[in-house]
Amino acid sequence: MIPQISQAPGLVQLVLNFLQALEQQGFTGDTATSYADRLTMATDNSIYQLLPDAVLFPRSTADVALLARLASEERFKSLVFTPRGGGTGTNGQSLNTGIVVDMSRYMNRIIEINPEQGWVRVEAGVIKDQLNQYLKPYGYFFAPELSTSNRATLGGMINTDASGQGSLVYGKTSDHVMGVRAVLLNGDILDTHPMSTALAEDLGRDDSPTGKIYRTVLERCREQRQLIIDKFPKLNRFLTGYDLRHVFNDSLSQFDLTRILCGSEGTLAFITEAKLDITRLPKVRRLVNIKYDSFDSALRNAPFMVEARALSVETVDSKVLNLAREDIVWHSVSELITDVPGKEMLGLNIVEFAGDDLELIEGQVASLCERLDSLISQGEGGVIGWQVCTELAGIERIYNMRKKAVGLLGNAKGQAKPIPFAEDTCVPPQHLADYITEFRALLDSHNLSYGMFGHVDAGVLHVRPALDMTDPHQEVLMKRISDDVVALTAKYGGLLWGEHGKGFRAEYSPAFFGETLYEELRRIKAVFDPDNRLNPGKICPPLGVDDPMMQVDAVKRGTFDRQIPIAVRTSWRGAMECNGNGLCFNFDVKSPMCPSMKITSNRIHSPKGRATLTREWLRLLADRGVDPDALEKQMPEKRASLRTLIERTRNSWHARKGEYDFSHEVKEAMSGCLACKACSTQCPIKIDVPEFRSRFLQLYHTRYLRPIRDHLVATVESYAPLMARAPKTFNFFMSQPWVRNLSARHIGMIDLPMLSTPSLQQQLVGHTSANTTLEQLESYSAEQKARTVLVVQDPFTSYYDAQVVADFVRLVEKLGLEPVVLPFSPNGKAQHIKGFLQKFARTARKTSEFLNRVAKLGMPMVGVDPALVLCYRDEYKQTLGEDRGEFHVQLVHEWLPGVLANREAAAVGGESWYLFGHCTEVTALPTAPNQWSAIFARLGAKLENVSVGCCGMAGTYGHEVKNHANALGIYELSWHQAMQRLPRQRCLATGYSCRSQVKRVEGNGVRHPLQALLEIMG
Repeated sequence: MIPQISQAPGLVQLVLNFLQALEQQGFTGDTATSYADRLTMATDNSIYQLLPDAVLFPRSTADVALLARLASEERFKSLVFTPRGGGTGTNGQSLNTGIVVDMSRYMNRIIEINPEQGWVRVEAGVIKDQLNQYLKPYGYFFAPELSTSNRATLGGMINTDASGQGSLVYGKTSDHVMGVRAVLLNGDILDTHPMSTALAEDLGRDDSPTGKIYRTVLERCREQRQLIIDKFPKLNRFLTGYDLRHVFNDSLSQFDLTRILCGSEGTLAFITEAKLDITRLPKVRRLVNIKYDSFDSALRNAPFMVEARALSVETVDSKVLNLAREDIVWHSVSELITDVPGKEMLGLNIVEFAGDDLELIEGQVASLCERLDSLISQGEGGVIGWQVCTELAGIERIYNMRKKAVGLLGNAKGQAKPIPFAEDTCVPPQHLADYITEFRALLDSHNLSYGMFGHVDAGVLHVRPALDMTDPHQEVLMKRISDDVVALTAKYGGLLWGEHGKGFRAEYSPAFFGETLYEELRRIKAVFDPDNRLNPGKICPPLGVDDPMMQVDAVKRGTFDRQIPIAVRTSWRGAMECNGNGLCFNFDVKSPMCPSMKITSNRIHSPKGRATLTREWLRLLADRGVDPDALEKQMPEKRASLRTLIERTRNSWHARKGEYDFSHEVKEAMSGCLACKACSTQCPIKIDVPEFRSRFLQLYHTRYLRPIRDHLVATVESYAPLMARAPKTFNFFMSQPWVRNLSARHIGMIDLPMLSTPSLQQQLVGHTSANTTLEQLESYSAEQKARTVLVVQDPFTSYYDAQVVADFVRLVEKLGLEPVVLPFSPNGKAQHIKGFLQKFARTARKTSEFLNRVAKLGMPMVGVDPALVLCYRDEYKQTLGEDRGEFHVQLVHEWLPGVLANREAAAVGGESWYLFGHCTEVTALPTAPNQWSAIFARLGAKLENVSVGCCGMAGTYGHEVKNHANALGIYELSWHQAMQRLPRQRCLATGYSCRSQVKRVEGNGVRHPLQALLEIMG
């Protein structure tokens, strides 16, 4: 039995007093102090971990001003605050103790747009891709690009002055910020915008805090102007920090305080809104993918691409390419980056040309390709091939692969993982190849592997050495390498922080700036934040305050992880290896990744959040001397007893009375998971939450009772076949209001589906397909076997949507083959989801034995529901390993192409059909929608794939009362709108859950695509 875990760090009373006072004064946002909430804010995309005391989620600038005014009261003067956006920083910029102020949950409104003047006004929590999605119909986009664009907030981009691909032309974020609204720590509102120096001087004469800010920045930047110009490198990535260089224009006639706030990492003020300059979308885009025999060749060839007036040149090394090949993302680009016969591709340059002049762009591309052909023919430059991509969709897929490179590096095999700490160095592009040669020699001297990719046009390369931060010796090595990289970068006239901000690396700032300029930074910090209360330890301390800076070798996630035994870390890989890249925070409602995060906006309910809590749970168990793996192994031998029942009853009673156990917080996070498994393929690290979720639930319920509904769900495959013998009788009782009320109030289940009437057995009465035994199948001749198709039943379709199975039988017959419905054998998926792993193992073993016996007959086995069929491939393999055997159950779309191969293709025409993908299917089998389209086309029909996220049902998730509102909310995010605009009778869905949800919400359902095929074939 797992122990009670009550060692959650205590809360600071002063913080609780502040939160209470804040709510009393009308704060409209959320406050969070639970250990789980704080843990999700203790990490970002870096290697560090720092636990805050509380988290605030303001809804408006007024909320931020309120908390700042309250914070300025004498009684709260010791509290510190850290603004936070998407948490995608790689250097711990948003990590701190004290109170985190998260702008991402609610402050995500696009306030105003002026297309004529080319600007937009947004709140700080708006996500970069969200803004571009909004701007696209207007013909604009926000130009600064970064790999985390689908979850990085604009407030975060401004605070780190982010940039990435295309920065040589488009510049950094600060080049596009026309002004910000910021809240000072006394509650004053500061609105910045470009102005004449004379006006700034007038503002500086005021004796208010704002006046002092203008006066100090004006004086210090003007007085030190020449030193600033001399000291700052002449690089595209000029500096991240307080940008003293660009406060004035070259003639000193214009002044813009915005430049001081851009890149300030939340150390000066809370940035709540911004006015952004937006860029016209180019009418023409072309991409040339250039393949090389080595990464060094790609680097040395890159300056030529820049000279060819390309918009951007992105470089990817062989390590990243090979990781991409192993990821689900590769299927989308494999035709655009094909292998060169007889050559090994070890480097790739992705070169983009963009603009409005088609003739000019085509000429630039043709000129480049001519030169490349010349290099190939002469065997020079290491060029082995090239491909041009002209379609926008293809260009975006390639960049998606490149963006995913950051996360993919974290999926490297072994304990050591490529980690960020010196990965955004920037040197003059002409020195980049030589610089990287020395960089590689440095890493090679320590026998380290590493991945490289970056923006060679700007001289920025991302280098991530593979280190194991749970190893104290490698942790020391990380600091030594960091110091060496600082020296190497200085040698080539570059910057350590060319793109990803300073964060914990600000300890190197004094050496870079020199004593005089560093003191000027401290003066600016002092006039904004004299008591060092805003994100202390970052950028610099205020002048007159000697508080220490954060250190590169500060406490890291690995410091905590090493407390967990290696065997447990290995066993619980899914939870341990999450590197915090945050792709699961993807804002796009049409993305299948983590619907629970999308509907709640709570990071506890994300793969990253669930992995974080599970890691801490494992650490706390280790602290108590408990080995969860050993407990799992003992479970099959332990029989249920009256004593254990009494203990669980007592523990559950104490839990209901409020007795603390951190396990409850983990349980709450796990209960919100829909077990859709999108994370297991969409996450670059392949974090499979349902896998470690089911293990956690199994162990959790060794201490606490399970709710009745868990038992009902887990045993559905035993009672559904019995009820299906008298479906009308059971449906009559289940439809009674008092039964439904009883179910909702006492069992926690709602909108339970009705059994199919007539049942499958009734529909197939007298049909040979339902009356063939396994022994008869074994006696079939070779000719009979060649014509037979075996239909594998699942509990939900066979008993609650039987018409689909019956129609599949008819479809098989239409195709001239002989269908045989195999006897029902439980799948066990529901048992796995609810954490009945011992029962699931028995179910999986028994069904595997049956299906392996059937497989020996050599006849195709086909199932109609994706979630259940894919369970045979995934959960069965995880649980049984080699004992699973070699049987293979196909889905309908996998089986049909072979059957239709010899059929003459018909001309495609008529009204379109529309396919809504099942989230588990489209993420595990990304080619499935296109395969369905090809099948329909073969029969002369047009099938369009509708881009949607999760439907919100996910097995029984949507039937549980506690999930009901979220399930309907998830459906509303993408499915409902699509259903409203499309003809319902032409809409199709492969998943039983999806069809069930549509029927529940819309009043009438949709069909399985196989049923549409039956109609098409007449």
